[in-house]
Amino acid sequence: MSESGASHSGLSIVSQFVTQDPTMLNLLQMATKIAGSEATVLIQGESGTGKEVVAKHIHRHSRRHARPILSINCGALQENLLMSELFGHEKGAFTGAITQKIGLVEAVDGGTLFLDEIGEMGLEAQAKLLRFLQEGEVHRLGAKAPIKVNVRVLSATNKDLESQVKAGKFREDLYYRINTISLRLSPLRKRPDDVPLLIQSFLDAENSTMRITPAAMEILKRYRWPGNVRELQNTVERFKILVDSETITENDIPFNIKSPGLELDYFSGTSTFLLENVERRHILRVLEHFRGNKTKAANAMGITVKTLYNKLARYQKELPA
Repeated sequence: MSESGASHSGLSIVSQFVTQDPTMLNLLQMATKIAGSEATVLIQGESGTGKEVVAKHIHRHSRRHARPILSINCGALQENLLMSELFGHEKGAFTGAITQKIGLVEAVDGGTLFLDEIGEMGLEAQAKLLRFLQEGEVHRLGAKAPIKVNVRVLSATNKDLESQVKAGKFREDLYYRINTISLRLSPLRKRPDDVPLLIQSFLDAENSTMRITPAAMEILKRYRWPGNVRELQNTVERFKILVDSETITENDIPFNIKSPGLELDYFSGTSTFLLENVERRHILRVLEHFRGNKTKAANAMGITVKTLYNKLARYQKELPA
């Protein structure tokens, strides 16, 4: 795979973004097209869908590609620390500021700043970000004069920012400032045909010779992947560590993926300690231990396989429609 990515036969590989889904192919074409502009871009999508990969693709195809792209997760830091990381501070600006700190905005001058999970940013930090976007100036905490910078901002969120604006949790003026162009990534459950391509790309990345049986692949394609591509990648890593042979079969797939409908939250609600719920939770744990092998699980619990099947069928019927 080349650094700039490749596209052929309806398959797009962009900085590890692998897809043959028509909607995603169109999105990647749009990302390439807008890369040459200076527009702010808001990349929306569930966690694990590849928002940062798209941001890096935009930067790589922009006129700023010779300069760095720096990323920060706005939800991973307390607001004061986030503002310090972004805008910096002068020595003595506050207790503990023993040296001058250059913020990310100043450090990436001429390049691109990627603000991940911008919906988690507090209102005070939002105000400072808006001021920077409007004026193109950085005000280090404790500094007497602003510093001019030239930075392109790309943002990402897994939240509905319009709802955040209506709830007073996100500034409307900032929302429109960062949202000149919006890109929305599809979750993996809406593009199941990408699952085999992604799995193979993860295996190829480490020159693995492992293969997956067709039956096992069908199970993986049917799973809804709430953690999206990141969850799929972690699952492949688990295969590489735990599967002893070169072939991944149905028995190697974790039980929560094979039978996701049976994964209930047994510690919620008022019936936590009912005997039937304790029994159900125990059975599912034993099944997971034996990787879904019902014969081994039944033998371990001292019941017949028929009894186990009957209990699982009852649990399935009890699930809400």
